[in-house]
Amino acid sequence: MKRRDFVAAALASAGGFAGRPAQALAGPAPVPEGRPVRIAMLLYPGMTGLDVVGPQEMLAGLAPGSLFLVGRQTGAVASDTGLGLVATESFATCPRDLDVLFVPGGDGTPEQMRDPETLAFLRDRAARAAWITSVCTGSLILGAAGLLAGYRATSHWCVRETVLPILGAVPVDERVVFDRNRVTAAGISAGLDFALALSARLRGADYARTSQLVAEYAPQPPFRAGTPNEAGAQIVRAADAILAPLVEGATAAARARG
Repeated sequence: MKRRDFVAAALASAGGFAGRPAQALAGPAPVPEGRPVRIAMLLYPGMTGLDVVGPQEMLAGLAPGSLFLVGRQTGAVASDTGLGLVATESFATCPRDLDVLFVPGGDGTPEQMRDPETLAFLRDRAARAAWITSVCTGSLILGAAGLLAGYRATSHWCVRETVLPILGAVPVDERVVFDRNRVTAAGISAGLDFALALSARLRGADYARTSQLVAEYAPQPPFRAGTPNEAGAQIVRAADAILAPLVEGATAAARARG
């Protein structure tokens, strides 16, 4: 038995979990136990691989046979570091009715913000999806599709305060932000936090805790440099230089929408 199948079976057998999503945050009801969650994860050239792979690892147990990796066309799609991920569905074949629509970020974000086919696909599936979600600069793609106007949202720190407002979103400096049925997460590594938080809303907190333990997700980074405040001015300048093309491209794409 594959590990993800074992995890799904083990979690399903614990159907008596008492944990349930907190009702303080408005949003869709949990997916009924016994029905796989229907998830579509967008793939595009220049995405960040970890934006997809981290959430996919955490969410796969909820979606046996119903987690779809979707590209403009089926086949291999190269990430922004050259890692290839395989789209199993195209825009045309992706199921129309989804529980979760997910968009990753990456260096290819500006191009996707300008791509009519990608934006049309997202608008179409979002019209019926229970949850509309993103990690990192994926929120800018959602915003370019008009799906974050008036919503609180987050993104990678390099664009959160500058680009999200151009797209009509209200920027929030938090790791994972829920606003009604929109869920956005901060940069790259926040995808794991996002997936656990969403799992708790879909199937309960104990389900998410079990997934976290199976993954042994207990981060202990060797440096405290994961935010600009922690990293310090010198490291921020080095990161800014690396991220400058992405920031400039995303800003231009957001302004071009008007």
